[in-house]
Amino acid sequence: MTDNMDKYRIVATLTESQVSDLMDLYKNEFWCNKRTREDVVKMLAATDVIIGLVDEGDGVPPRKLRLIGFTRVMTDFVYRGTILDVIVHPTCRKMGLGKVLMDAVLNHPQLQAVENMNLNCLPKMIPFYKRWGFTDDIGEMKFMRKMR
Repeated sequence: MTDNMDKYRIVATLTESQVSDLMDLYKNEFWCNKRTREDVVKMLAATDVIIGLVDEGDGVPPRKLRLIGFTRVMTDFVYRGTILDVIVHPTCRKMGLGKVLMDAVLNHPQLQAVENMNLNCLPKMIPFYKRWGFTDDIGEMKFMRKMR
């Protein structure tokens, strides 16, 4: 993990500039590289919990607060929550920032009472999420999807 964790800050809303940064993050990933800004703005407005990770830079004004990590949660705040879009800028990976995002989700005050938190991930990411108690052993349950 980086020794400069104090240069990063969690935000709950995104500025216009940070929405542009999010679009740049999405462009790098196969699972979200076709998203449009219009749809992402709509998505953000309908998201229950937003967790952005911004880089405060070297502290010399003016600070841009560039978005370098992001995740979001859709939830009823009681029974179910789904963690979506866990993403860290490619140049900032292997620094512990994914852990910062996940810790921020699982320690979020509004999410403490949620009975079941779910997420989808590639098989290679299972070990990463297991450290927070996530499991892919969900018995007979199956994930289903209807595409439009």
